Amino acid sequence: MDIPLYREEDACLRAYAIERKTKETRISVNLCLDGGEVQVGTGIGFFDHMLTALAFYAGFGLDLRAEGDLQVDGHHTVEDVGIVLGQALFRALGDKKGIRRFGSAFVPMDEALCLTVVDCSNRPFLVYDAAMPQGMIGAYDSCLTKEFMRAFAVNGGLTLHQRCLYGENAHHITEALFKSLGLALKDAVRVEGRGVTSTKGAL
Repeated sequence: MDIPLYREEDACLRAYAIERKTKETRISVNLCLDGGEVQVGTGIGFFDHMLTALAFYAGFGLDLRAEGDLQVDGHHTVEDVGIVLGQALFRALGDKKGIRRFGSAFVPMDEALCLTVVDCSNRPFLVYDAAMPQGMIGAYDSCLTKEFMRAFAVNGGLTLHQRCLYGENAHHITEALFKSLGLALKDAVRVEGRGVTSTKGAL
């Protein structure tokens, strides 16, 4: 169920709230592209850390809560959070008038270096090149980062390219991927004009 977030005092903010319930997960997201507090709880500590970093470096306000079938594993929770967060981003961007549209960022994390390039194009696509040297990061399966990024890109209408240029520690690689995504989104959603950034006149 989509719940448009609107408060009179925040009318100038680009924000959206959404809830999604399935037999596997229950997720609520309240996202503001123009800043605010960040509070995340998914039941997976490392994933909470990554989502917090993503929102912080993007300059987003985010209240995200997830309950999932973690007794199975974290796959459904991580993927479904990507779906709902992507939907909230897509809705909050509205008609995309004035946004820069493109963003990119390199982020080093100790021995690891990662690159993210994003286009708020409404043409969902993921190119992901980031091998994980270790399978688990605490209770987080490192292969789930790709699942999150795919779900987020598809539901957010993003063309998203991510690459780990080098790295030996899955924690460092994953953190660099999430932080660089935040920084790239910060540029991409920044309002710097009035019209749509496309020769077609629409995104």
